[in-house]
Amino acid sequence: MTMSEQASEKQAARGVGRRPQPGPEVTTVEAAPVEPTTPPAPRGRRPVMTGDRARTLGSRYALLVVWAVMAGIFGVIKPHLFFTVSAGQGIFGSQSALLLLAVAALCTFVVGEFDLSFAGVMGLSATIVPVLAGLHHMNLGLACFLAVLAAVGCGLVNAFFIVRLGVPSLIVTLGTASLFLGIAELISSSNTISVSSTTFTKVAQHHLLGLPLSFFYGLAACIVFAYVLAWTPLGRHVIFVGANREVARLAGINVDRVRAASYVMAGLIAGLAGVLLVASIGGFEASSSSSYLLPALAAVFLGTAIVRPGQFNPMGTLLGIYFLETGIYGLQLLGYSGWVVDAFYGAGLVLAVTAASLIRSRTRTA
Repeated sequence: MTMSEQASEKQAARGVGRRPQPGPEVTTVEAAPVEPTTPPAPRGRRPVMTGDRARTLGSRYALLVVWAVMAGIFGVIKPHLFFTVSAGQGIFGSQSALLLLAVAALCTFVVGEFDLSFAGVMGLSATIVPVLAGLHHMNLGLACFLAVLAAVGCGLVNAFFIVRLGVPSLIVTLGTASLFLGIAELISSSNTISVSSTTFTKVAQHHLLGLPLSFFYGLAACIVFAYVLAWTPLGRHVIFVGANREVARLAGINVDRVRAASYVMAGLIAGLAGVLLVASIGGFEASSSSSYLLPALAAVFLGTAIVRPGQFNPMGTLLGIYFLETGIYGLQLLGYSGWVVDAFYGAGLVLAVTAASLIRSRTRTA
């Protein structure tokens, strides 16, 4: 073999002079130009839209504006009578039992129930106290305890028929309201019975900061109720059941227990309202209990138009009570009496329910 042939074989072994083999086709993609990024804005408070904030505050506290206008009108017409300390004491110191009664009604409304018997429960409790303490000379403390215990029993009766047996709440409470009124008239023989005790009277009428203690009882009840609803698991369960029972049941909440407890608590608070009423006025007539139903309902529904629009809430009920009382007190100063109470409470209830319906429908469509 010649030297040229040997060189050719070496080049062939190293692949020199070979024909390139076809390989996989490689596609090149041009990268898109990168846009310069804007550094994130520093963290801080979210901008608040002035219009939305004003609309929210307006829907929550419009009743306060109406209240101020109404008080201003009465004050301009009767400045020497309305803008006085005694007028303030007359407005805020006279409806404490009614405020507790409205809180009792609120116990069932917040869970989506309906109750028309709470005024009858209060009347029964307010009748038992003077009957036992005044006629039968029982210890006054024991008489108050038995009166509240009877009111709790009334709540249990409502809960049994409504929750356990499934009877509509409107029918049951309408019937039990008449039943409790009949029992109260039976044990009192349809007479006004009074009880005389200076110590018992001071429990409600002793003044603190210019107002009777009964006012602070009602205020404390509303504050505690509002705290329970807003800051405790029990309150969240109550609101959840009131919003949608089936969803609450699927979430593991014992819906029937919450519903039954609402009637028992309504009976308890209505019983306390009856005791407070007797301590405030010194006696009670059983047939007058029905006159407390309409004012309490008006305040409860009026409360849904303030603080938390579209929802039953204790602080709204508190303001609703004294809004209505301001109107009645002012009209009485102008010389209107008797019929004006029923007319004002009736008109207030209609307007309150209308406002609640409009606010609730607006909330759902928002």
